[in-house]
Amino acid sequence: MASYDNALMNLVDQRTRLAGSNMMELLLFTLGGRETFGINVFKVREVCETPAITRAPNMPAGVDGIISLRGNIIPVIDLSAFVGESIAGLQTKLIITEFANHVQAFHVADVDRIVRVDWQKVKTLQSALSGSHLIAAITELPDGKLVSILDVEQVLHDTFGDDATAQVTHLAPVPPQFARTVFFVDDSALARRKIVEVLEQLDLPHEQATNGREAWEKLCALAQAAQGDGRSLRERLGVVLVDAEMPEMDGYVLTQHLKADARFAGIPVVMHSSLSSMANRKMGQQVGVDAYVAKFQVDHLAHTLTGLLRGH
Repeated sequence: MASYDNALMNLVDQRTRLAGSNMMELLLFTLGGRETFGINVFKVREVCETPAITRAPNMPAGVDGIISLRGNIIPVIDLSAFVGESIAGLQTKLIITEFANHVQAFHVADVDRIVRVDWQKVKTLQSALSGSHLIAAITELPDGKLVSILDVEQVLHDTFGDDATAQVTHLAPVPPQFARTVFFVDDSALARRKIVEVLEQLDLPHEQATNGREAWEKLCALAQAAQGDGRSLRERLGVVLVDAEMPEMDGYVLTQHLKADARFAGIPVVMHSSLSSMANRKMGQQVGVDAYVAKFQVDHLAHTLTGLLRGH
């Protein structure tokens, strides 16, 4: 057990060195066609050969069935059904993933390698241009190969519907004397919709951005406007909510900018991410986040925001 714990901690330490570097690691894979896809390594538990898949009745569209792996029953999602690449029986590998409090297997044709990518070189594409709302962004490797980065949270939602993301039920509004603006940034349209649902029920004013660089520019504009009015930014801005993985500037670098800038002193930063492993939480701690909330944990998010706005 000791050797396992040491190996785990070494892996955590290796991964957490990426904090503040604006870099991420992508696992590259194919679905049988020409396109190369990528998924953040932090979301990957393991890669294995495809075992026997049980075809259960009444499975959602795009789900091949279920497998038993190390005592866990895991749904197998055929990614080609979502991005329009037919793999016609070429499925040979499973990518076992864990994010947003779910474990699932993605059925793919082949797995290539792990590459390290600078977030500055990751660009968001409009759905009409990418051909699929499931392509969150695209990046170019040094050899000129283009890689499509999947919005895996959206894949999960499209597969299992609202069961994959917690429903926002009744949340008590924040008392007016504490109701300052929440600024949030997330490159996932699904995540932004869910955040807005929470903030509207909490009756909180809010502003948003779709990537870290845009968020930093907007936040600097807010700070400059406050200075021009002779007011403290804290009078208007209550909390900054950041995603971890985002094009152009990730949440770790954005947090570093905020914590190093005196204009944002006293304004808490919450990391809101589907990456909820020990390594990711440690990375958040290293750059100074004030709280870490896993995506789609509605009650936890509401409780965290309310507590920070009240000064708890």
